[in-house]
Amino acid sequence: MKNQKWILFSLALVLMAGTASALTWFRANQKLGRPGIIAETIPGSVMMKINLPERVLDFTSTNVPESETELGYFPSDTSYVRRCYTNDLPISATVILMGADRTSIHKPEYCLPGQGWTINEKAVVNIPVAGWQNYQMPVAKWIVGNSYPSPDGQRQPVSGLYVFWFVADGEQTPDNNQRMWWLGRDLLRTGVLQRWAYISYFTVCAPGQEDAAFERLKNLIVHSVADYQLPPDGSRAVKN
Repeated sequence: MKNQKWILFSLALVLMAGTASALTWFRANQKLGRPGIIAETIPGSVMMKINLPERVLDFTSTNVPESETELGYFPSDTSYVRRCYTNDLPISATVILMGADRTSIHKPEYCLPGQGWTINEKAVVNIPVAGWQNYQMPVAKWIVGNSYPSPDGQRQPVSGLYVFWFVADGEQTPDNNQRMWWLGRDLLRTGVLQRWAYISYFTVCAPGQEDAAFERLKNLIVHSVADYQLPPDGSRAVKN
């Protein structure tokens, strides 16, 4: 019995050493893939400049810089842009582009609850993109809820619409598990670390107004995505 335990222990050590060696080899030999969004290279940096469109339909917009919390949270090679669009209620649009550190992108389930939001409903819907003929883009649509204190001391409920998806060179999915599977698959097959971007839109509304809020948000997405994301066939090149 002791010999058997010793053999199993030795095998475990060999497997751990082999895994560590494989990870070290991958880190040393992996190549960073091209992004699936339109971005400008920054000389001497793996980071890239991303531009969300300033004007879309009748929306006005303002660029929103990273907060101190975000600057300390993201790995240093993360590329980031956020813009707030307004025509009735404000809509926040955010693009997070990973570099060689894949921890730039985390599970969406972590972020919203951490800010006090409860996820009430999840769905995947298809959105047509203006300029991309006959293409329905699958996105995740979440309805979330929160409450805030009102002047009379009561808690006032509020709803939120969170729409997001992930995109890399030639691939897109609204499912984070699918993204992670593709990332690992391509790294093993080709040695290329896909450079994924996490794109999200968020707006708030009164309870019961979720459908109307989603239509406004959807309209913004339909008429803005082609300005910063590569089409499904990847026909537009990244700017240098």
